[in-house]
Amino acid sequence: MIKIEHLSKKFGDLVVLRDVTIEIKSGEVISIIGPSGTGKSTFLRCINLLDRPSGGAIHIDGVNILDPKADVSKIRQKMNMVFQSFNLFAHLSVMENLTIGPVKLLGLSRSDAERKSRDLLKLVGLAEKAGSYPDELSGGQKQRVAIARCMAMEPRIILFDEPTSALDPTMVSEVLSVIRRLAKDGMTMAIVTHEMDFARDVSNRVLYMDEGCIYEEGTPEEIFERPQKEKTRAFINRIRSFHYHIGTPDYDLYGMNAEIEMFCEKQILPMKTRQNLLLIVEEMLQLYTPWLRTAHLDMTISYSEKKESLEVVFESSGSALNLFDNAQLPDELGLTIIKSLTESIDYQRLGDKNRLLLILKKMVK
Repeated sequence: MIKIEHLSKKFGDLVVLRDVTIEIKSGEVISIIGPSGTGKSTFLRCINLLDRPSGGAIHIDGVNILDPKADVSKIRQKMNMVFQSFNLFAHLSVMENLTIGPVKLLGLSRSDAERKSRDLLKLVGLAEKAGSYPDELSGGQKQRVAIARCMAMEPRIILFDEPTSALDPTMVSEVLSVIRRLAKDGMTMAIVTHEMDFARDVSNRVLYMDEGCIYEEGTPEEIFERPQKEKTRAFINRIRSFHYHIGTPDYDLYGMNAEIEMFCEKQILPMKTRQNLLLIVEEMLQLYTPWLRTAHLDMTISYSEKKESLEVVFESSGSALNLFDNAQLPDELGLTIIKSLTESIDYQRLGDKNRLLLILKKMVK
């Protein structure tokens, strides 16, 4: 369906894509993951010629769309793109957003286009919103309308550029459910996403991009469970963990809490779990406060999708210190709160460091 050879893209002296070569078969679902700024969105935009590649070849159904003689408009009708910012026409109703393309570009009659659009709105669960305008919809509803509008053009390929990044966590699942439905129906899709659990669930293959190239590719199991290359392993481990270093008692508590909240959102953790996690961190840091003037503290929060478990590790320098064995600690209430929210607490002395591992009680669904 799609064959890309030695694709490159430069913006002035900045090299964004370098020597990208990949084939995507009909009916395949490809997820593209990787750090920000590594060319993932540019890769999709080059496939659709929204950004003109600097070099290489892109074949869609055997036709090189970079050939000056290629009928790009006709080829583009086979391929559509869903953006993170929805791009709906604000002055048109949902129905008008869906029918304008098929009427003007595919030559459908208005009645046929409307009939087809009603079926597509049912598919994405928004039949009752046909007469509504975009500003009357939630973010998740707008993105589902954008997907239905894309489907109205009868594409054989859909490119998704971070389709859930602009959404609140509560709206993410409704959009991902629609994409899962398209995958089951055999639609060929390439999806740039930061939703790792979704990428693992829906994809035939996962591409890990770094430094403007496809650094590693494989099945979801290979990429998420057995990555072979160092950068892939580092990325997979990083997205499941949050690290914070405290070197002074005057650390930025509010900034740290905001970063923890962002980590929890990316993992789509239940609200009660987030609250418990923040409470544990707050109480633990209160206990550590007397030692922060002479010792540094490193905190790591890790989430395991497979086990649905959340753990927090505190590592401190200095002399041996097990907070939960020290009878001199004044804050008995803090200790009680921490123990009530954790399944286990384990202390180890490793070299010249103290390591305290807390595993939270099972998440509330």
